[in-house]
Amino acid sequence: MTRIPLVDLAAAHAEVAEEVEAGFKRIIAETAFVGGAEVAAFEQEYAAFSGLPHCVGVANGTDALELALRAAGVGPGSEVIVPANTFIATAEAVARAGAEVVLVDCDPATFLIDVEAALAAVTPRTRAIVPVHLYGQMAPVERLKDAGVAIVEDAAQSQGATRHGRTAGVDGIAATSFYPGKNLGAYGDAGAVVTSSEELATTVRTLGSHGGLQKYTHDLIGVNSRLDGLQAVVLRAKLARLADWNALRRAAAARYHELLAGLDVIRPVTLDGNEHVWHIYCVRVPGGRRDEVLGTLNAAGIGAGIHYPVPIHRTGAFAHLGGSFPNAEATAPELLSLPIFPQITAAVQERVVDTLATALG
Repeated sequence: MTRIPLVDLAAAHAEVAEEVEAGFKRIIAETAFVGGAEVAAFEQEYAAFSGLPHCVGVANGTDALELALRAAGVGPGSEVIVPANTFIATAEAVARAGAEVVLVDCDPATFLIDVEAALAAVTPRTRAIVPVHLYGQMAPVERLKDAGVAIVEDAAQSQGATRHGRTAGVDGIAATSFYPGKNLGAYGDAGAVVTSSEELATTVRTLGSHGGLQKYTHDLIGVNSRLDGLQAVVLRAKLARLADWNALRRAAAARYHELLAGLDVIRPVTLDGNEHVWHIYCVRVPGGRRDEVLGTLNAAGIGAGIHYPVPIHRTGAFAHLGGSFPNAEATAPELLSLPIFPQITAAVQERVVDTLATALG
């Protein structure tokens, strides 16, 4: 039985292996391990891909979000509004910036941030809202502008996604992750901040380099969070293919949508105006059967998974926040992620859906 991975990183590597090997040799020969020409070139290329003038590479996606928040003025004494149904790093970054996390619910159909709930949660202490562009599609950022606070976008799952033709960070600042399983994944941890503001970009770069842009000059209390040359090599090779890979993901998602018709699952919904990049293809399995179905799929060699098993306020780290978020709480036990990656074939997807149908009975 051939195992089907949730994400096939080996298939992606096979497409870029020669470029990566040549690039690694170049980096080693030049000993340009931190920063350097490869990092500068990647920052320029990813900024252009994002339709923005500025990109700052950092060590990982969590750092990217924390530095973006700090650059936007978030710090002790302030509040930041975050959806309850996200990876813990979103809330973690707020806490690391010294601010208080304020959770709101999600939309039950798209799982994106509930805009009305977010606007209602704004107080005089609110410094920012963090809409999470979940599973590969953008949240309705334009509707959050009425809050009159900074919008710091969590774009870790939406590289290449657009909303009404606009990308994350166009109207402020956005953070992304290049964790290996992302649409644009490194061979280790890496991240970036993109923005239309030169001032914000300079602040992020300063904060991520021990608070200074020159050696032994420390204007701010910063951190050590820089993109390394080896990761930049990988990211440049993959970035050149990302638009095509995202198109293949969209085709795979459309195929799933057809194959799943008639099964007892709720298929994902794309918000009007969005071009989805399908980082994750997530269905809902009603009736309390998700874990049983997942076990059957895994036993059959299909690498299905869960994103995410519990809302933020149900984790030990943030249990003190309390609160009730009915949509996040209702959907978390039902969500099931099916294998999706650019190289997935129709035959593989048919096997996934056939096995899912059997599991559902």
